Amino acid sequence: MDFPRLLRAALPSEGEERVNEVGAAYLADTGFEADLEEELRRAGRRIARWHGQLALTAEPPIPAAWSLDTWTAPQFIEVGSIKTAASALRAIQRNWSLYGVLHHRRAALIQDALPPVKAKPLVFPERAPTSHLGAWTLIEPGLMLASATKTSPFVNGQVAFVEDKEGPPSRAYLKLWEGFTRLGVHPEPGQVCMDLGACPGGWTWVIAKLGAQCLAIDKAPLDPGVVAMPGVSVRQESAFGLEPAKEQMVDWLLSDIICYPARLLGLVKRWMEAGKARNYLCTIKFQGATDHDVMAEFAAIPGARLFHASHNKHEVTFARLERDIP
Repeated sequence: MDFPRLLRAALPSEGEERVNEVGAAYLADTGFEADLEEELRRAGRRIARWHGQLALTAEPPIPAAWSLDTWTAPQFIEVGSIKTAASALRAIQRNWSLYGVLHHRRAALIQDALPPVKAKPLVFPERAPTSHLGAWTLIEPGLMLASATKTSPFVNGQVAFVEDKEGPPSRAYLKLWEGFTRLGVHPEPGQVCMDLGACPGGWTWVIAKLGAQCLAIDKAPLDPGVVAMPGVSVRQESAFGLEPAKEQMVDWLLSDIICYPARLLGLVKRWMEAGKARNYLCTIKFQGATDHDVMAEFAAIPGARLFHASHNKHEVTFARLERDIP
């Protein structure tokens, strides 16, 4: 297969040199390829070809919430052997991670010939890796696509933790762990957090374990073990019934509420208008089709960050940090 020729057939003709290159590659999570494709389409990006779950485009990279990991400087490298492939990658930099789709044995042998990349699960709140990491894949036995830079410090954008299988009342805590890890910041002792729609208490558990104060809001009762944790207080009422202007200032407003995205957007905007929260981290949950229009409204909020975390289901995480607000 002549991959550059395939690209020429798939993309508008702008000159052979231009279309022989891949400007960016976006890695979709399993089952969310269509969401990534629609997000890129709305941003004027046309996918030339899928390589597994890796969407290749001719245009330069852009932020994409549905991309677990975006390759920002992809290039084709022709290689004649396993040794020359590994040498070509080492000539660029030390650390590389494999995205394996085809020719698995050959790809594994090439990766084994590279310096090992330590990808041990994080012990939260351990910070994300800081060492430089590139990514590569085999298109054909003699053709690699490699990017020395990418947006995630994790292999294929997958964040793994040493899990706590006894303390938290649900697995939702992993989403919050990943959100804080991606942001590089989390609540500290002395800070005040509000957890909207807290039941059964997975996110409240995370905050309490970090040593911060957490006010949990939910009409349903929380897990008794979470309620008994130091720093936890509970109000059994609806998060949507709160009047933000009458609430205390909180350092973090957190929400993993099951509701339509438009309703969550209204809730977040009311809190922002009241100016009663410094930092936000909320899960946008989609019921049925993905609401790309509401996603765009969230993205338009100054300082907003949107990302599909590897522990999200049919969800996107919205965050806004006080330090990032223009």
